Order: sequence, then C-alpha cells, then structure tokens
Amino acid sequence: MSLHCWRVANGAPSVVLFLLLSCLLITIFNGFCSADPLLFYCPNSANFASNSTAASNLNLLLSSLSSQTSLKGGFCNISVGIDTSPVYGLALCRSDVNSTVCGNCVETASRDILSFCPNKEDATIWYEHCQLRYSYTRFFSLMVYAGKYPPWNDKQPNVANPDEFSQILDGLLNQLITQIGSNSSDSMSAIRDASVPGTGTVQGMAQCTRDISIGDCENCLRDAAGDLEGCCSTRQGGMLLDTSCDLTFEVSTVKGRGKSLIIIITSISVTVLVLFAGSCVYYLCKRKGRQGDEEKSQNALLTSMKEMTSKHVSDQDKNPSELPLIDFDTIKIATNNFSDTNKLGRGGFGTVYQGTLPDGKEMAVKRLSRRSWQGVEEFKNEVLLIAKLQHRNLVKLLGCSVEGEEKLLIYEFMHNISLDVFIFDPIRRLQLDCRTRLNIIDGIARGLLYLHEDSRLKIIHRDLKPSNVLLDKEMTAKISDFGMARIFCEDQNTANTRRVVGTYGYMSPEYAMEGIFSVKSDVFSFGVILLEIVSGKKNNSYLKEHGQILLAYIWRLWDEGEPLDFVDPSMISSCLRTEEILRCIHIGLLCVQREAADRPTMSNVIVMLETDSRDLPQPKEPAFALGRVVVQNDQSSTVICSVNAVTISNLTAR
Repeated sequence: MSLHCWRVANGAPSVVLFLLLSCLLITIFNGFCSADPLLFYCPNSANFASNSTAASNLNLLLSSLSSQTSLKGGFCNISVGIDTSPVYGLALCRSDVNSTVCGNCVETASRDILSFCPNKEDATIWYEHCQLRYSYTRFFSLMVYAGKYPPWNDKQPNVANPDEFSQILDGLLNQLITQIGSNSSDSMSAIRDASVPGTGTVQGMAQCTRDISIGDCENCLRDAAGDLEGCCSTRQGGMLLDTSCDLTFEVSTVKGRGKSLIIIITSISVTVLVLFAGSCVYYLCKRKGRQGDEEKSQNALLTSMKEMTSKHVSDQDKNPSELPLIDFDTIKIATNNFSDTNKLGRGGFGTVYQGTLPDGKEMAVKRLSRRSWQGVEEFKNEVLLIAKLQHRNLVKLLGCSVEGEEKLLIYEFMHNISLDVFIFDPIRRLQLDCRTRLNIIDGIARGLLYLHEDSRLKIIHRDLKPSNVLLDKEMTAKISDFGMARIFCEDQNTANTRRVVGTYGYMSPEYAMEGIFSVKSDVFSFGVILLEIVSGKKNNSYLKEHGQILLAYIWRLWDEGEPLDFVDPSMISSCLRTEEILRCIHIGLLCVQREAADRPTMSNVIVMLETDSRDLPQPKEPAFALGRVVVQNDQSSTVICSVNAVTISNLTAR
C-alpha cells in the first residue's frame, strides 16, 4: 500500500489545471488506489430485517456519514433513531488525504458495507483511505482492542537485513505513538519515516478514531505495535487494523513497483509542468487584464466623484447640491481606524462604523466589503442617486471616499440606528408605543411616496426591510441603502431583470419568481414591514411558533375575525383606539396581495392611513399564504438575496 498515493497541490492557479490533473491521476493511478476494501469485519451478531425500522435507520446513518465526514475534517460519529432501533456509526479518513478523496472513500464504504455484511447489526470495513463502522450497540468512546491483519500483509516481500530493520522499525513505531501522545492537535494521527541503510526509507503512520481518549489511543497503538512487530518486522510492509486505531509501515524502494511508479511520476511531472506553465500564463494575462479593468473603473469612479465636488449634480435640480469627496485618512482617524468599538453593524455589502469629524459632526460610514459583489457601478449608482434625493424620510448622504480598493459612503448619523434593532428586541420594543409605531409607518410611507412619485426621478428601492429603515433622535424613519435601487423613466411602470436582488420575505412574488419589479414591488415590502411593526416579530419567526410564515398567519387570523391576536401586546396597551391598529393591519394586507395590480400605490396608502377603515376595500389572499416560498431561476440568472440580516448569494454560471 502506498502511503502517499497522490496529493493535489493547493492553490493551483487554474480550475482547468485542477480538473485535467484530477482526470489524469485518477486514470493512471486506478490500479494503485484500488476501490477494493483492505478488510471487512462482520462479527457473529444478530441480523435485522431488510424492511424494518432498523434498516431504515441504518440507511439514513450511512447516508449522513457519507455526506458529513469530509465536511467535518475527516471524522464523524453520529447516531440515528434514538427512540426506535437506534444505530450508531463512525467514519474516519486518513489524515493525509484531502476532502475529495475522503468523501469518495466514505461514500464507497457506506455503499459496500451493506454488500460485504448484509443485514448484520455490527460491521466494520477498512479501505486504504478510510474506515467505517456501524453497530446497533453504542460503542462511542469505548476502546476494546481486537487488531486484525489484512491480506495486504501477505504480499509484502522480506527485507534484506532483518535484524537491523527490526530495530529501526521498533524505534519508528514508538516515535509515532509518542508523537500522538504529545500532539496538541485534534487529528490523533502521526506520520514519520526513518532511513534504512542499503534498503531505503521506511514510512510509518498511526491514527486513532477521535472519540477515544489520548490514553486509550496510546494503549490501542501499543497493542497494535506489538502485534505488528510479531507478524511483519522482517517484511517491507505491515498493517494492523482495529476499530479504534490503525498502524501501518511500508518501505519505499526503487525496485519493481517503485520503478514503475518513478516512470509514471516522471511522465506526469512533465505533463504537470506543461499544464502548469500554460495555466500560469493564462492566469497572469487574465489577472493583468482584470487589474487593468479594475484600475480603469476605479479611475473613472474617482473622476466622477471629483466632478461632483466641483459642480452641481444637475442643472435641472431645483435644489442643487454638492457632494464632498472626503479624504480617506480623515475617515480613518474619525472611525479610530475602523475599530470594533466604532462598529454599528454589518450588512450584505459591508460594515457600518460610527465616526466623528474634526468639526465634531457625527457620521455613519459604510465601508463596502472588498469581497462584496457591490462593485464600482453599484457604488456609483448609490452615490449619484442619494445625491439627487432630498427628503425628510430619506437618509442624507454627507459625502464619499475612494482610495484604491476602498469605497466609503458617509451618511448622517442616526442615534437610534435602525428599525430592526428596536422592533425585534423584546426590551427595546417596549420603547415603541402605539403613536411612535404609527409615526414610523407614516414616515416610511412618505419616503417611498417621494421615491415613487414626488422626486424628479421615479425610483424603485428593491431592498426595503427594517434594517434599511434608520431612526434619528426623534425616532423619525429614514429610508437608506440605495445600492440596489433602479431609476424608471417617467412613463415606465415595470421592468424585468435576471439579476434578482433583495431579501426573501420582503420580495414580492412576481419579483422573486420572475424578476419583474415595479413600484408595487416596494409596496409589497412596505406591507410586510408594516405588519412586522404591528406584531413586533420577524416575518420568519411564525414558522417556529405557528408553522406558517407571517402572511399566512395574519391572513388566517383576519379570516377568523381575530386580527388583534396578531398585535404586539405593548402596542395595544398604549393605543387609545384599537381602530388605528386594525386599519394598519388592513392596509398591510392590501399591500401584500398576490397580484401586483391589486396592491395600492403609496399615494393611496398615505390616504388610507388617514381614512376610516370601514371605507377601505377588502383585501384578497396575500402572496405565500400557504406558507411556501418558491423561487425559480434559470441557468443564466443570478439570485442575490438576504434572509433578515444575513446576505446569501447563489450565483449560477452565465
């Protein structure tokens, strides 16, 4: 057995190179990395019925081991069916193989063990790169040594100098055991080699399952070393397999198989060098081109920003404004070098810090993440948009900063941070009485109305959610984060995109599933936020409590005539008239109706907020009322979304 069949180099500059090498190596080394097991062990235990619960639990366990072992660092022990026919399983990969080899080996073992030990209640199987065991009796953390010799030992030739070799082998095995006993890592494995005069190098490997203690590991390996020296101390290779530990050694020579390997490896090396050189040239050219494009984009952005400091944003604006380009070092000092103590929060595109300018003015700095997919265009989009927008219920952009890869947006500082910080916190939520909540709802509505109808541009926000609604000292709501906003022409009503951006739970169904967005998409998001403000809970929290999402739950209560059961008790206790709350729920349901055409405009919403609820139209069933969200995207689409405050990107190839 070869202790090092092959290792794929980490950090190869080209995916193409990796795939080509993988295919080449798998083909050439197929004979040396056999898929046949080294040994399997099926003690004389009872059998289980093929169609029983025990069989179902075992299949589930083997599937879990197959999928999880490589993800958990090469070791996994789990149990399935604790209440009915429990089965316990363990898989261990050799510490010197990568996750791909580990995953393939455990997958093979989980499949083959059922063939080699059919319907057995206890079984273990060993391969060159992994071992797997299951039992209907709990065996975790128990070390009962029962070392076994695989047939591989019988194929090893004798060494030419047995006495000298035996002494060197004894020292090597002791060093392996000592190394594991003193090793502070969690791998519980060791690999060493020793020189054998006139023979070559003997390589040794020791490893234990990680459920047992270090002491039990050492005891298991010492028992294995005694048995291994008894059987194979004069051979060029030996292997001792146990359910808790494995011990192996092998001599590397230049004869026979080793000579064949050298020829093969030499051929591969030439191929690797050619592929590597070609891929390096390709990679460097691409990188140079990409860096050139990035540099051009950065320069263009910087030029645009500087132009904005020297002239008005638009000659057509009634209230022209200038956007300062603030020095990066100034921002760095103002935020205490972007220290954690100044951190206000983190969003999908970067981290927000509190800062104080030399004149004492407080600010909030959004430092766009270098890994964020919001690049130059999105950054420029947000800057240009906010610079043109002036409204009491929109956050004010004070300036921006660009230096190298750093892109910063500087906003007015909001002392009460954002709506989600209050509304979803059981303690802070108590500070939001009925009147404050109604004012916040009205402020969000008026901010959206300005974006949709009152500003010179018709703007769709596309990512409206509580974390993007900021609150000032007086708890006035201000809409923020316009990186994903889109400008519509005056006579344009809808648009379609294959790049869906936003937050599931707040995205309208036509946008999430078809990429169609309009002002009614923002109306839907507003409706969800309104209902969250009234209930004081996140839209996904109802899944745990009631098995339904927010919209399905409130629709059921509305249909049953019990909508007040949905309302946060602290809001009810501080409200003089429950009619105001019922009107809000009614408006919220109108905003989240399945069909965009049925939803009101924001100008309608403003009127409704001041109208007797008896004059409002009856809402139709909202989108996702069955509590099931389906998002479809074809192979050429890009879905970028966030669940509450956590951004998730699911990128598919173009």
